[in-house]
Amino acid sequence: MNTSVSSVLPVRTEEIERQLKAQLQPTQLEVLDESAAHAGHSGANAEGYGTHFRIRIASPAFAGKSRVARHRLVYDAMQNFIDQGLHALAIEIIESP
Repeated sequence: MNTSVSSVLPVRTEEIERQLKAQLQPTQLEVLDESAAHAGHSGANAEGYGTHFRIRIASPAFAGKSRVARHRLVYDAMQNFIDQGLHALAIEIIESP
């Protein structure tokens, strides 16, 4: 089954926050929907939200892990949203004090 991006429901910031809090227990978390800045680009939808996100996150789950492993934890936590049509994800790992 081939599902186009425009036929799936946009992902919401609150849903992403809930998922990341449940799976990674972040000490800092900021989820930004940058979809409007990508209007007309590949993966954008007509709604102007829910396809392109930036995540800034700090979590004890990242302790002792490489940058790639930290990003993989975030991608793994986000997989259901990627399956729903989330097109782009920028991850910024914040170092805990």
